[in-house]
Amino acid sequence: MNPIVSTLQYWLVNHPTILHFSWTPGLTPASTPLFLFLTLLSYLSLTFLLSRRLIPLPSSLGPSVLKPISALHNLALLLLSLVMAVGCTLSIITHTPHLHWIICFPPHTRPSGPLFFWAYVFYLSKILEFVDTLLIILSNSLQRLTFLHVYHHSTVLIMCYIWLHTSQSLFPVALVTNASVHVVMYAYYLLCAIGVRPRWKRLVTDFQIVQFLFSFAVSGRMLYEHFTGSGCSGIWGWYFNAVFNASLLALFLDFHVKSYTKKNNKMGQKDKRS
Repeated sequence: MNPIVSTLQYWLVNHPTILHFSWTPGLTPASTPLFLFLTLLSYLSLTFLLSRRLIPLPSSLGPSVLKPISALHNLALLLLSLVMAVGCTLSIITHTPHLHWIICFPPHTRPSGPLFFWAYVFYLSKILEFVDTLLIILSNSLQRLTFLHVYHHSTVLIMCYIWLHTSQSLFPVALVTNASVHVVMYAYYLLCAIGVRPRWKRLVTDFQIVQFLFSFAVSGRMLYEHFTGSGCSGIWGWYFNAVFNASLLALFLDFHVKSYTKKNNKMGQKDKRS
C-alpha cells in the first residue's frame, strides 16, 4: 500500500479513538437533546440580539482585525471539511461490509465505528460554523444575514444530530458531498478574506444546488432498498432530512434567481441601451 495512503488510513480510520468510537446519548459529549436545544436557543437568541444591537458590539473590531480572524476561521473550516471528506471516504472503502451500506444501513445498526465518528465530527463542526454568523454581524454586513443563512445553520445541526441518534441511512454520501462542497465554499471565503475576490462565486451556489439534486437521486435508491428489502436504518430521520433538503433547494434556487438571473438580465438591458 502507498505509504501516504497507509498513514492517512491509520490517522483517519484505524486510530483507536476513531475505530472504537460509539455514540451513546448522555455519555458522548454534546449528545443529549438538552444540549441540542440549548445550543440552538443560544445561537438564535444571540443572533437576534446582536443583529438588532440589543447587545453592544465592540467598537475596536475594524477590518484590520476582522479580516485575519475571518481568514483563520475559513482556513480552519476548509481544512476540517477536507479531512472529514477524506476520512469518511476512507471509512466507506475500508469499513463497510458491503458497499450498498453507504445507501442503506441494516435495521438496528449501532452508531459506532469510523463512519459514525466522522458523522460526530461533522455534527460538532456545524457548531463551529456558527462563527460565520458572528463575523457577519461584527463586520456590519447585515445584508448577508438572510433567512436562508440562519435557517440553514440552525436546522443542519438538528439534521446531523438525527443522523447519529437514528443511525440514519445515506448519511455517508451526504457527509462526503457536503464536506466537499464546503471545501470549495470556504476556499472562496478565505480568498475573499485575504483580499482576493475570485470570479467563480456563482459556482459555490451551483455546487450546493447540484448537491441537493444528487441527494434526491440517491435517495430514490435508498427508498427502493427500504421498501423492497428488510428495511433501512433511520428511515424516520431520512424523512426529516428530505424535507429539510427540499426546503433548502427551494431557498437556494430562489437565491440563485435573485442573485444571478436578474443581475444578468440587468446587464443585458444595459448593453442594449449602450
